Amino acid sequence: MKELYKICLLFVTLLPCLPGIAQPATRTLRLQEVIALAQEQSAAARQAETSRENSYWQWRSFKSDYKPQLSLTGTLPDFSRTIMPVTQPDGTTDFKPVSINNSELGLSLSQVVSPTGGRVFVTSLMQRFDDFDRQQTRYNGNPAIIGIEQPLFAYNQLSWAKKIEPLRYQESQREYLEEREKIAVNATRLYFDLLLAQTNQRIASQNQSSNDTLYQIAQEKYKLGRFSKNDLLQLRLAVLNAELAMAQAALDQQTAALALKTYIGMKETDQLELLTPEGIPASTVLAEVALAEARKNRKESINFSRRLLEAEALMAKAHGDNGFNASLFATFGLTNRGASFTDIYTRPENQQRARIGFSMPIMDWGRQRSIYKVAELNKQLVQYTVDQEDANFEQAVLTQVNQYNTLKARIATTAEADAIAQERYEIARNTFLIGRISITDLNIALAEKDQARRAHIASLSAFWTAHYTLRQLTLFDFEQQQVIEMSE
Repeated sequence: MKELYKICLLFVTLLPCLPGIAQPATRTLRLQEVIALAQEQSAAARQAETSRENSYWQWRSFKSDYKPQLSLTGTLPDFSRTIMPVTQPDGTTDFKPVSINNSELGLSLSQVVSPTGGRVFVTSLMQRFDDFDRQQTRYNGNPAIIGIEQPLFAYNQLSWAKKIEPLRYQESQREYLEEREKIAVNATRLYFDLLLAQTNQRIASQNQSSNDTLYQIAQEKYKLGRFSKNDLLQLRLAVLNAELAMAQAALDQQTAALALKTYIGMKETDQLELLTPEGIPASTVLAEVALAEARKNRKESINFSRRLLEAEALMAKAHGDNGFNASLFATFGLTNRGASFTDIYTRPENQQRARIGFSMPIMDWGRQRSIYKVAELNKQLVQYTVDQEDANFEQAVLTQVNQYNTLKARIATTAEADAIAQERYEIARNTFLIGRISITDLNIALAEKDQARRAHIASLSAFWTAHYTLRQLTLFDFEQQQVIEMSE
């Protein structure tokens, strides 16, 4: 089974090199290009955009509640043919066949009054009654009615919503920006996963070629008696291991490429060749600046304020809905009746109506106090939770700043170590060829060369991941020294 596995790995590695097989085109991409593609066409980007649009229309719906509302209502027709009990003049009841129709049409304009929680309205109504058995038609109408509905001492949902909903909308906009930066973080991780896989593939290819060359030279030296059998076998083993490493690196590269393409929404079959980011931001991030920008730009500050307001609104609702409540309803307008439609508008009469209703608990066995106490304790719990989350948020920002600055300083060290290890290996290889060092020393230099190259890629990956994570935590671009804002 092991031999079959090795053959399969070698076949996968050598398959693209076989003649007669069309080779896919190669597309070279930089880190920023991959991030731009992910933020533009990935599934995560479409989800964020849809969520943002959903929040926008919810905001539009909320704002419309405070605009004048014009509505037309009616019943056209309400026909009935039946037998109904009819009271006679002498007090007895007789059942008569009835064939009637009632029609009603009303036009109403209303406006909420958010500071008081009430509503004012203007209404015009028209009713028509048809008695088909007696061939009678009657009209009743209100050409104009002005009225007001006003709760007294009750919970004012309109006023509280006007405080909370703008914060909710602002929060959704900030969340959209954070989601875009989160996409950048994920794309960066997948980018360096593929870059490391491609690096491993190049390392394996170089090692295989180098080891094969050394093995050929060692065979000639062995024939001349200038090379030991043990060292020759070690080189042969190194060749075989390099071939297996090449096959495994090819599989890892294909897996990482598929993961990156899937995430950024790339449908093309082109092979990807990623470039190693060379330049890094020159500026050093100050912890106090990052924390100030995070508090100013992130959704957390708005989220904390909104949740506290919602807790206060629940307290106000518990107090308003369980105490003394009253409501006022009053109208003033014109009304008339007649045998024709025009009679309604001929010398109409005044119409007034006023009503005040109230409710007051006399004995509720502590229900009102319990509901209010629950709301009060809920507000305290929200306050404690917000305080803890605020402390965690501050700690996350400061930790990320320290990590960013540390990883930035590490890049120069790993780059120098990589260059030294590459040069040292070349020296060790040439020294081995003239027989002045052992195969063990050469293998040590080879391992250190490969480890240094991987360590440099890993340090770049950690830095750029920290860079975009810091952008996500602060919504601030430290390269351009500007706030990350909504694109048009």
